[in-house]
Amino acid sequence: MDVIDRLNEELLKQPFTEEQKQTQQFNECRAIAAAYAQIENAMAVLSDMKANMSYICYGGIAEKLGIIKRDSIQTIHSIWEEDIFGHIHPDDLSEKHLEELRFYHFIKNMPRKHRRDYYLASNIRMRDATGKYVYVLHRMFYLAYDANGCARLALCLYNLSMSASLERLIINSATGEVFELEKQNCGNILTNREKEILQLIEQGMMSKEIAQALSISINTVNRHRQNILEKLQVGNSIEACRIAKKLDLF
Repeated sequence: MDVIDRLNEELLKQPFTEEQKQTQQFNECRAIAAAYAQIENAMAVLSDMKANMSYICYGGIAEKLGIIKRDSIQTIHSIWEEDIFGHIHPDDLSEKHLEELRFYHFIKNMPRKHRRDYYLASNIRMRDATGKYVYVLHRMFYLAYDANGCARLALCLYNLSMSASLERLIINSATGEVFELEKQNCGNILTNREKEILQLIEQGMMSKEIAQALSISINTVNRHRQNILEKLQVGNSIEACRIAKKLDLF
């Protein structure tokens, strides 16, 4: 498992509410996605976390990248656009998922009424129809929330980039305020005890040694270890330490 599984855990298992206006919200946001594809020649991916599906509109960039003919529309039963992901440089795809995890935690700490003001922006490398990597601007917005404050609809946009130097940024489109993504705190993903145990794991200590060092039972250590793997959505402790460092958890 990897970061994308962590995002699945956080996004798809939110305590969504049932609301009559949700169909109307989706239709309104679908029109927004179609407009971006038409006006900017973008690939616009509208993902519905509650339904675990995506509506994708392909502008001219889709032909440039050799993905599909422009003006095509698809509905897929996933919030992840795998056909598009297949064109992203593997290193950038991994970073993209980490960026989205950071952005999601940033948004959760914002007042509900201001969450739609923020979007994530960064450059990624994507393989075009000739096999050459080109720079693509990736932007992500959370467009709709339910009564519980759960992020229900997200919009990802892919456009050809005019610059290769764009930093990973969170931008407030209403005020122009800019935040450097890597400086955002994701420290609340793990509890203090989980961070403490993960640091000891990183030092090479086994569960029995950690239990003795912290004066807790080995069963408690193993439970914390399992919680760490589930929260970071990784399959082993080595990968957990790697992801934790990427997120500045210790």
